[in-house]
Amino acid sequence: MGAKVLITDDEEILRELIKEMLSDFDVIEAENGEQAVELFSKHKPDVVLMDIMMPVMDGVEATKRILEMDP
Repeated sequence: MGAKVLITDDEEILRELIKEMLSDFDVIEAENGEQAVELFSKHKPDVVLMDIMMPVMDGVEATKRILEMDP
């Protein structure tokens, strides 16, 4: 597989579409920012695709927390 990509979006259909477009990559999926932060910490993906407006934790806050972990 190629690079690890974390796709974060609360809309399953959008995650599936992006996942299909990135079929040559190792894709990890998160439904909200909180999950994205946890999965980033665990898997250390090469690329993060982040939706901004999500429940639980929005993409802006999740991105800030990820950047604090991995400057």
